Amino acid sequence: MLYSIGLLYLPVSTYTLICASQLGFNALFSFFLNSQKFTPFIVNSLVLLTISSALLVFQNDSSSGSTKVSKAKNAIGFVCTVGASAGYAFMLSATQLAFKKILKSQTFRVVLDMIIYQSLVATFVIVIGLFLSGEWKTLGKEMDHFEMGKVSYVMNLVWTAISWQVFSIGAVGLIFEVSSLFSNVISILGLPIVPVLAVFLFHDRMDGVKVMAMLLAIWGFVSYVYQHYLDDLESKVRNENVNGVSEVNVSFVGNENVNGVSEVSLVGRG
Repeated sequence: MLYSIGLLYLPVSTYTLICASQLGFNALFSFFLNSQKFTPFIVNSLVLLTISSALLVFQNDSSSGSTKVSKAKNAIGFVCTVGASAGYAFMLSATQLAFKKILKSQTFRVVLDMIIYQSLVATFVIVIGLFLSGEWKTLGKEMDHFEMGKVSYVMNLVWTAISWQVFSIGAVGLIFEVSSLFSNVISILGLPIVPVLAVFLFHDRMDGVKVMAMLLAIWGFVSYVYQHYLDDLESKVRNENVNGVSEVNVSFVGNENVNGVSEVSLVGRG
């Protein structure tokens, strides 16, 4: 809802730039709530992904701000967009905290339960707002006036709902398997790629800004993945060292037992 209000009152360029700040909010919340460790590769990734998203401002300027709004509404849009970015980042970090401290289960069912409960709460709040505002009365008229027809209207709603659920499963699944920050990195990675896909799907004009944004996003993503590779390598070395020490201890204890038995046998024979 906050994102929608922000998009209603702000130019697309400003809105996109503020939305890119959610990665910074997520990093802040992850540090305090999830004990996220920041290495040079992770910081480099966050900076590059934020810059790549901010670059979209320049290619969106031509389509932004077709309607003028008052300064008061502009301020409301700014506050709502910042609140939405911070709120989404906090939700991701809180979800990771819930997995570790409350749910403590390693099953896919837990991921589905988390998505279902969050969606039920959101749906309940939105349905109440729909009826209290009286907008439910205009749904039929809205469908009739849809330029592409009623079938397209319904298909739009259905596939948007399905797409968001698939996104939710992926986002929460990444939080469950890796971290909330990694999940947000994947989400931000998609922002610069969308305009590039629009070139092939909708024949939009390709420019240097889109290419630069995509390359920076990929560079930032690779940097983050490389850090995970280093962490995984370090974890394997640590496990090998622990296993090696355990085998040495077992061997040492075994030799002590054998020597003890031999000594007892010798004493008995004497």
